[in-house]
Amino acid sequence: MKNNPDFDPKAASKKLMREARSGALATLMAGSGDPYCSLVNVASAVDGAPLLLISRLAVHTKNILDDARVSLMLDERKPGDPLQDARVMLMGEAVKTGSADARRRYLAYQPEAEMFAGFGDFAFYEIKLKGAHLVAGFGRIVDLKPADLLTDLTGAEALIAAEPEVIDHMNQDHAETCRLFATKLLGAPDGDWRCVGCDPDGLDLQFERIGLRVLFPQRVSQPGVLRAVLKQMADKARAAG
Repeated sequence: MKNNPDFDPKAASKKLMREARSGALATLMAGSGDPYCSLVNVASAVDGAPLLLISRLAVHTKNILDDARVSLMLDERKPGDPLQDARVMLMGEAVKTGSADARRRYLAYQPEAEMFAGFGDFAFYEIKLKGAHLVAGFGRIVDLKPADLLTDLTGAEALIAAEPEVIDHMNQDHAETCRLFATKLLGAPDGDWRCVGCDPDGLDLQFERIGLRVLFPQRVSQPGVLRAVLKQMADKARAAG
């Protein structure tokens, strides 16, 4: 692999993980161990770990219940040749979770799944990462560890606890700011951009099925600091307009 001093594989992988709304899930067929691949919708836990909502009637879920080892391929889903775009293959184990935060975050990213979430055969799963393989172009092929992929939540308990209120406040009182973040800071098309996630490293924005990641200029662990950082970012976005 050639050296690319301006290329940050950790940041590239984290961006793919936060912005993806669907991916290819690979499992092992129960009994035979043959590879099986299916399309699934995804969301992110607060640390960035992938979240799934799947039915035990589905083949991939039956496979997971027999052998929890999975891989999940996420890509940029841009127009043109997909082999020219970045993609990351995540490896780990899919573990069933009854976490209220997992449910809340998944349904924020995938609101159309609300009707399925109450069905008895559906359950939420979190992929406990063991590693990843990033392909982001020529000379940009890197193997990564979980610590490279997940957001450090140490000392950010107050911010994490306040996340639902932060998201509601952004969408109810600062919807225009969310739109400016997307269009002016990230160059996205205009639309009804909403905040769907907040963590120490940044905000997750969404318009229809498109996800975007806007990074904070510094790590944030307290709600009070977050307010100041968001104001700084909003001023920058307005100046850009």
